[in-house]
Amino acid sequence: MNIFEVPFEEILAESVKTHGHLCPGQVLGVRLALLGLRLIGITDPKGNDRKKFLVFVEIDRCATDAIQSVTGASLGKRSLKFFDYGIMAATFYHLETEKAFRILAREEARELAGKYFPEIPDKYRRQLEAYRVMPEEELFEIQEVRVNISPFDLPGRPQKRVQCAVCGAWVQDGREIERQGRLLCRPCALGAYFKPLGLTPKAR
Repeated sequence: MNIFEVPFEEILAESVKTHGHLCPGQVLGVRLALLGLRLIGITDPKGNDRKKFLVFVEIDRCATDAIQSVTGASLGKRSLKFFDYGIMAATFYHLETEKAFRILAREEARELAGKYFPEIPDKYRRQLEAYRVMPEEELFEIQEVRVNISPFDLPGRPQKRVQCAVCGAWVQDGREIERQGRLLCRPCALGAYFKPLGLTPKAR
């Protein structure tokens, strides 16, 4: 199915269903995703083209859910990559052509929304409606980029598994770190987001 033949409101409705509510970020994310797919020449992201591209997202906000909904890319399929930069941006990469484009949401689009719907007093609602109709060049900045893809980052079965010399956890896809001749998982080598409070209770 050619995604560009599907009405925009239908694509948005599917994204809203996934995300849970309609918001400016959903509209922005859907438009960003459609632009990214078009730039790299992907027309059937959930069908025939599903194994031809990767998407890199840089923020954990509403627009990322929209990008995932539109493209079908996901962490579990290894077609969605998350870099926690806190930037409303995403990069679309074609695995065969190696063409890549990074798309950033323009901050000034928030205020430009008033130009399109000045009669709407609520800023949130004004952005919601304006993002539907604003030209892409007012919403986004486009950068053609080069993305260096490691074989360990490609979709498919794990190419490597090693056991951490400290905690014993198994580490996949080359994420281990060598320290003084020993292979460690990243929590042991760099510190973790969690702190164990004691022994793990036995499953009942």
